[in-house]
Amino acid sequence: MSGSVRPSRLISLAAALALAGAAALAEAPARVVSINLCTDQLAMLVADPGQLVSVSRLAADPRSSAMAGAARAWPTNRGGAEEIVALRPDLVLAGRFSDPATVAMLRRLGIRVEQFEITQRIDDIPAELRRAGQLLGREARAEALVAAFEARRAALAPGAGGRPVAAIFHPNGYTQGAGTLSDDILALAGFDNLSARLGHQGGGRLSLEDIVMAEPDLLILARPYPATSRAEEVLAHPALRGTAAARSPEFTGPDWTCGTPHVLDAAARLADRRRAMDGD
Repeated sequence: MSGSVRPSRLISLAAALALAGAAALAEAPARVVSINLCTDQLAMLVADPGQLVSVSRLAADPRSSAMAGAARAWPTNRGGAEEIVALRPDLVLAGRFSDPATVAMLRRLGIRVEQFEITQRIDDIPAELRRAGQLLGREARAEALVAAFEARRAALAPGAGGRPVAAIFHPNGYTQGAGTLSDDILALAGFDNLSARLGHQGGGRLSLEDIVMAEPDLLILARPYPATSRAEEVLAHPALRGTAAARSPEFTGPDWTCGTPHVLDAAARLADRRRAMDGD
């Protein structure tokens, strides 16, 4: 009948439009900007050359970033909406707690923003790599990273034997208990976490008395910043300095912070300490 469209043609047209939309969504973004320290590192690991156009300023700070040297190859940003818009991104990577005003503004302007959660388990890292690979259209690269990660993690798994106790003791007595990435790093290296033993979940505090009474085998401190602070005074307390563990502490660093393969560097250093304790 003239002037009408057959239902079959409407269905075909709808299918063609759906396929075109799916292809557009699957197309790899050409200009990716990251505004979060952890998504910086995921993007640097996964991105195609030329695809990543800016990372956050923390990415190049060696006190914060496990990839500070590599990050110097990219321009940095401070995460402001106006600055990000000027970079003309078609994808922005952010953390769950990135500035909500910035995220909302970018989305109102039609810019795609994908947020990543804080990684709390080593088991979550392969999924984070795969998600970054999918978002950037670099699935094969992500799978290669996952395979290398899993192989190295398996090689680090502790053997049989006792598990020495480690205590994470940062300024103001801050510590990481069960259900945290730090707790997983300790477990992979063959240590028990004093904070978890004492029933702490997530972040919390250990008292100086907790450390002195428990006599952990290894004390894990944060490297002090150049300036002094009252929060760090507890780390210089005579009672703490008198413990055996304080004579040769370990230090946390940037490779403890984000859910990337670099956490295995932290675990490897601790595994070396554990083997030294065992006399291997």
